[in-house]
Amino acid sequence: MKNSLQINLGLAFLRVSSAALIMTHGIPKFQKLLSGDLEFGDPLGIGGAPSLFLAIIGEFICPILVIIGFKTRWAAVPTAITMAVAAFIVHSSDPFGVKEKALLFLVLFITIIFLGPGKYSIDKK
Repeated sequence: MKNSLQINLGLAFLRVSSAALIMTHGIPKFQKLLSGDLEFGDPLGIGGAPSLFLAIIGEFICPILVIIGFKTRWAAVPTAITMAVAAFIVHSSDPFGVKEKALLFLVLFITIIFLGPGKYSIDKK
């Protein structure tokens, strides 16, 4: 078994890199909200504005919490749900290559939910 330092560094790398990468999708949505443009897809039938707000939570706000390691497992859940919606609802009829990115993010954030933040986080578990 690998030593504790390697495991904790690996968890920190997984957590920070995954969250930073998903934020590249969340920041434009957040800027869209700030500019007052609330037009957005409605995959769940709740309206465009609520869907945009939920996407911002899953792709911008929660990844910030994941990066710093605060309530990491709980913060990874909305991101995983957002990616499940993207893969299985928004891109359901698209070829695998189109939904692959959402599926990869889904796998990464489910892994974070299972493994937790590691030692190098605010949670320190």
